[in-house]
Amino acid sequence: MTEDLIIRKTGRVGHISLNRPKVIHSLNLAMCEAMRDTLIEWRDDDNVEAVLIDHSEGRGFCAGGDIAMLQASGKKDGKEGREFFYKEYQLNHLLFEYPKPVVAFMDGITMGGGVGISQPAKYRVATENTRFAMPETGIGLFPDVGGGWFLSRLEGRLGQFLALTGARLDGAECKEVGLATHYVPSENLEEAKERISENPDRIDGILGQLSGSVPAARIAENLDKIDKFFASDIYEDILAALDADDSDWAAKERDTLGTKSPQTCKVALRQLKEGTGMTTFADEMRNEYRIASRVLVRHDFIEGVRALIVDKDNDPKWNPATPEETTDELIDSIFAPLPVEEEWKPL
Repeated sequence: MTEDLIIRKTGRVGHISLNRPKVIHSLNLAMCEAMRDTLIEWRDDDNVEAVLIDHSEGRGFCAGGDIAMLQASGKKDGKEGREFFYKEYQLNHLLFEYPKPVVAFMDGITMGGGVGISQPAKYRVATENTRFAMPETGIGLFPDVGGGWFLSRLEGRLGQFLALTGARLDGAECKEVGLATHYVPSENLEEAKERISENPDRIDGILGQLSGSVPAARIAENLDKIDKFFASDIYEDILAALDADDSDWAAKERDTLGTKSPQTCKVALRQLKEGTGMTTFADEMRNEYRIASRVLVRHDFIEGVRALIVDKDNDPKWNPATPEETTDELIDSIFAPLPVEEEWKPL
């Protein structure tokens, strides 16, 4: 096991708390492996009727994966990074297929890897502290951990908007669009966990009783604009639509997209388009592993992490530098099947 997780049984539930507060509870390989092993053990344990996933102290549920390790690996041969993605995606799939109810408490920053361990859960609890985002276009990665499945199944074109812009949603917005099943004030969370531990067959009722009145969701007033301007699966079409409009909203979103990796934006649009046609979550994760194994060692990811996380100059030099230079052949190569022995497989 790893000290980066607190794993315990409480009453009739298993309880996993992420415990890396200094890095906003980001996942590393040891955490993915320990969560996997624990979930497999509890799956066959009649004394565990449900699973709770939350975080220990601090302002974040989980701000993603171990980006520093992934960048260092990408600079070398990518081997360590591929192992992380492979096992993280197995964890995501295990949660998606889990036969017992899982309750994820998204009480804080929920990004990247945190999305991957919360969205497969049957119960996804947002609070006033929730900040949900898939910000990968800003670091040259892509919206992985099942993003092609979850985002592509949101109403209208919201998923494409979130994938491209990295926009952050608060807890009320997550509840409004279905990314959260419940909105519970953070002051009620401990009571919720205690009561669920005693009565895991009454999760619905307990979360319903402890839910607060949900604030107005700001995203609701922009959904029509999102559907209009982000209607196309062709990135250049989206940029052209925003350029052609003289509203402040369009200008702001166009400026945001101007900072993102063109390669990642094109990958994300294709990933979500293909994701709508996936019949199983395993198919989605196989597709995402192909992408991950390749973008990990490409320029944009290494440069994006340098600019936004290492040097913090916020001035990445993308290559290809423009959407027009990001060819269909390049995107095809990122999505191509891997050799049979290297393809991702579920547990």
